[in-house]
Amino acid sequence: MTRLEIETAYGPARAELHCAEEGAAVLLLGHGAGGGIEAKDLVAVTRAAQAAGVHVALVEQPYRVAGRRAPAPAKQLDEAWLTVADELSAHFDDLPMVFGGRSSGARVACRTAAEGQATAVLCLAFPEHPPGRPEKSRQAELDAVEVPTLVVQGERDPFGLPRGGPHHEIVLLKGDHALSADLEGVSRAAAEWLERVLRPLL
Repeated sequence: MTRLEIETAYGPARAELHCAEEGAAVLLLGHGAGGGIEAKDLVAVTRAAQAAGVHVALVEQPYRVAGRRAPAPAKQLDEAWLTVADELSAHFDDLPMVFGGRSSGARVACRTAAEGQATAVLCLAFPEHPPGRPEKSRQAELDAVEVPTLVVQGERDPFGLPRGGPHHEIVLLKGDHALSADLEGVSRAAAEWLERVLRPLL
């Protein structure tokens, strides 16, 4: 495992690299708003992706690196993410990149997928709306993604259940927003999907 510090317009971000033996693509995973890259579902997907022949970069946003709990505004998150993605693309010799993350990190991945030229998007616990506020839907962020997208969601997620669409599929697992009730299911869903969407490359 290697750690890289990457300068962004909002301070340094950090990427923790977990490389596959012969990776043919790179999966960038972002954390949730108040959590870090040690979240159980992120760890599970990292291991599954490595086993499927995909390099993984767990990305810490600048506000987390600086020790702050409160997330930065969306524009700052997106810009910092794209800076990191650009740096990692050069580090991995322009291998195809899959953007992903849990909760807030999934939203960042969706919003930046087009500009960052992501090959696919992996969303863990996409927060379709704030708890108890279904009228504040974020479905449009998911619907705007035009590359293959997987959403792994807990059946009892208080942040809601996003709808499927032409470019994205939903896998519902037992559990809530943490996705910790069925980590084996999270791993299996991510690995099978990665192998399918990246098959021409692996």
